Amino acid sequence: MFREPRIRLALLCIFAALMLLLTSAGAAGASARPSTIPSPAGASSVIATQPANPVINPADFVDRIDNRYFPLKPGTTFIYKGTKGGLAQRDVLTVTHATKRILGIDTVVVRDRVTEEGELIELTFDWFAQDKHGNVWYFGEDSKEYENGVVVSTEGSWEAGVNGAQPGIIMEGHPRVGDSYRQEFAPGVAEDWAKVLSLTKSVAVPYGSFKHVLLTKEWTPLDPGVVEHKYYAPGVGFVLAISASEDERLELVDIERGDEDGD
Repeated sequence: MFREPRIRLALLCIFAALMLLLTSAGAAGASARPSTIPSPAGASSVIATQPANPVINPADFVDRIDNRYFPLKPGTTFIYKGTKGGLAQRDVLTVTHATKRILGIDTVVVRDRVTEEGELIELTFDWFAQDKHGNVWYFGEDSKEYENGVVVSTEGSWEAGVNGAQPGIIMEGHPRVGDSYRQEFAPGVAEDWAKVLSLTKSVAVPYGSFKHVLLTKEWTPLDPGVVEHKYYAPGVGFVLAISASEDERLELVDIERGDEDGD
């Protein structure tokens, strides 16, 4: 007469044990999920798919950067003009023939020279490399700010593999609308993110008019109020940047090939 209650009790115990196992597994799975990407003010959060600590294998990289949205051929100089805070700026970005070995990879050295009202205010050397899938990785920068011809700051400088810094992706090999990715990661120094907003924009800058342009939104949790929109034309690269507040604008005015100076 006590058989049925005992069976029912045994079934309840088995059910409770299964529920406990499922709950524990669910908690473990949640802790292994990717972290949430820090979002710019007013934007919804998305889930990161890029690992926080990417595995960098030199065998996965190639000796050229020919990404259609971010080509960097040595000897090419991109000349930009714009305004910041009401002051005229000129930005000359030169892809040098020099390389710098970082984490076993020979990165391409790009010189970025910025003048304001004709005076040098910043000189930066950036380091890039492309993997076999066409992704262009950013391995760091050596940045110097100037006042009256004198270096006053090296803020923002970092190198992958040094002080916990990790390389990031500056441009995907096959971007898709909605993709978000970390562009650089040096804790407390450089923590930029980007999100692909469109692949079908049209823009006109002094250098020319372009269709099928890639539009990204870029921001950093180190300065949450600052958001920038950047436009990349197929076969050309970066052509236009506009701050969300529209008080800063930089646009491509010329490309010189075969000359490393361009100043």
